Amino acid sequence: MKRVEILREYAFPGADVGGVTFDGRHVWFAGGDQLSALDPETGGVVRTLDVAAHAGTAFDGKHLFQIAEKSIHRIDPSTGRVIATIPAPGAGGDSGLAWAEGTLWVGEYRARKIHQIDPDTGAILRTLESNRFVTGVSWVDGELWHGTWENDASELRRIDATTGEVLDAHEMPPGTNVSGLESDGRDRFFCGGGKSGKVRVVRRPQR
Repeated sequence: MKRVEILREYAFPGADVGGVTFDGRHVWFAGGDQLSALDPETGGVVRTLDVAAHAGTAFDGKHLFQIAEKSIHRIDPSTGRVIATIPAPGAGGDSGLAWAEGTLWVGEYRARKIHQIDPDTGAILRTLESNRFVTGVSWVDGELWHGTWENDASELRRIDATTGEVLDAHEMPPGTNVSGLESDGRDRFFCGGGKSGKVRVVRRPQR
């Protein structure tokens, strides 16, 4: 199996980094009781929002979506106000979150599933099965990727969005795990590092 190349790390001691997303300029990461915006050029946090942020995070071009226990909140990033709430499909067991073509894709960690849901109602539109615990979820160039974290090992996987078949798998270096995953839309992924308090930039694996 090929090894993922780490390009850069940002450390936030004491943070438990969950979901990550990218708004085109800043990397937002979930830290339990707040969402923080990281400038990937300087490594500094430029904004924080005091909202529940327990797992996956996504951005639709206008709003942030954030898993908070058994719910997914739609958040106005300019004010931090929660403007809508839908049920999370895993009822508290949810992990990664991604936006793609008008829908949300939600990882269900220990159930080893990825759900496509309606962002307005939370209705499940499709469910994909995995053979590993699912963490971060990301779409880039029409491809669905997800992170795994099981037995203290993590991978980045490209999968078929219709069948769930694993098309490519790339292992993270030993001691590095993936709690959240998001693309910069080009050749990099941002990975949450859980209790390590780190956000990592990795080279997006090529076919």
